[in-house]
Amino acid sequence: MRPLAVIGNVNVDLIMGPVSPWPQSGTEFIVEHDELRVGGAAGNAALAWQALGVDFDIASNIGSDQFGMWLRGAFGRYADKWPVCRESTTVSVGITHPDGERTFFTTLGHLPRFSLADAFSVLDGKRLAGGFLLLCGSFLTPLIAQDYDALFDWADRHDISVALDTGWPTDGWTDANKKLARHWLSRSRIALFNEIETTTLAGVGDAAEAARAIRAVMAEGATVVVKRGPEGAQAMGPDGKLISAAAPKVEVVDTIGAGDVFNAAFLAALARGKSLAASLSDGTRVASQAISTSPRSYGEMPAASARSA
Repeated sequence: MRPLAVIGNVNVDLIMGPVSPWPQSGTEFIVEHDELRVGGAAGNAALAWQALGVDFDIASNIGSDQFGMWLRGAFGRYADKWPVCRESTTVSVGITHPDGERTFFTTLGHLPRFSLADAFSVLDGKRLAGGFLLLCGSFLTPLIAQDYDALFDWADRHDISVALDTGWPTDGWTDANKKLARHWLSRSRIALFNEIETTTLAGVGDAAEAARAIRAVMAEGATVVVKRGPEGAQAMGPDGKLISAAAPKVEVVDTIGAGDVFNAAFLAALARGKSLAASLSDGTRVASQAISTSPRSYGEMPAASARSA
């Protein structure tokens, strides 16, 4: 099995709800559900790998408070080398709504302090050589994002395939953010975007055509994946052909982190040598399992990791 790693945002999520309609100012609203859990794009992907029994490396940082220590404890040995910054840990409060959508309130916290030096203090290029690196949370971690070119250079030297999922920019897809994302994509081997991100970034309404436009700015042999929620996922691989995977029909319980779970399962399948079509199916299956269970479960991967625990 090829090595797996993730670089990006790990923070605390406090999920509460459902809420409808939105309460008036100055009132108190009683909700049916609350859950304190690990969050962030990198955190969600790593949790999925853990649950699936897949070995991996994760580079992130934490704040110097009890939440930071709690996050480190959630990942055990995987977080032994995470740097601790002086800021408090980033916290997202997610308010869910009856239609499955949610609203997030997020503090800046420790994420803007995450640097390339922090990532390199955790990751070993020789250990990860020939593997896959999931790069996520780009717009929430600006310090490391400004050094992405050096990170891509490092990945190229070790033949590490970078899979990019920037997430939605906090200030929207401005022209500057689109230009930046296209530059990062030009150096990535895999793009992992949801349908709205794909069509918005490409400026094309059709998801398949948008995927083709994004692939055009990437290197030869790149793969573009479009995550389409209940419609499953599509991918355009090195041969330029579009393939699709349908999502199982499930009763949705919690969609938070669904795309991150897909990323984890999809890359784990590729790392095991599965075809693009089979990997796409694994991603949709595992993500569907995750969003339809509480407590969240992920199912099982068909084979154990070849790397030592």
